[in-house]
Amino acid sequence: MRNIVLLFAAFVPLAAFAQDTARPTVPDAIKAPPDQNVILVAHATGSQIYTCAASADGKFAWTLKAPDAELKDAKGKTIGKHFAGPTWKLDDGSEVKAKAAGKVDAPEAGAVPWLLLNATSNSGKGALARAATIQRIHTKGGQPSASGCDSEHKDAESRSSYTADYYFFAPK
Repeated sequence: MRNIVLLFAAFVPLAAFAQDTARPTVPDAIKAPPDQNVILVAHATGSQIYTCAASADGKFAWTLKAPDAELKDAKGKTIGKHFAGPTWKLDDGSEVKAKAAGKVDAPEAGAVPWLLLNATSNSGKGALARAATIQRIHTKGGQPSASGCDSEHKDAESRSSYTADYYFFAPK
């Protein structure tokens, strides 16, 4: 009986959180579907990694390679990582990979855009196992440098610090 109570207690916070967390106010282009609820909010702190590369017209520019960030809960406890894919992996073993479905400019100058992403795969049995949609909002920083990318720096990498909030949604 004690194990059942402990197991129940382990799931109450997530269920309660999902019911109590309001959907963020965002532009229509990045709204999650109305038939989905917020299941998790994570604050990311880390870097956007860029590579210096030539475009089709021969001009060099910084191109996004991958994010590299820690994910934290509302109390500041590290709960997982965000990395190439893009992928979010929690310490509970769950993981979601996604692709961009919508984008709007961030309200703050110098910040990476706000995004809507749709899950392409899920794994594990934790909080992200059912995640279907992700929003990246409240971004600060993360844009590449305006200089330093030319033929002499081809394939060079640059890191730009950023923070963001990620809202994870799953079907009701």
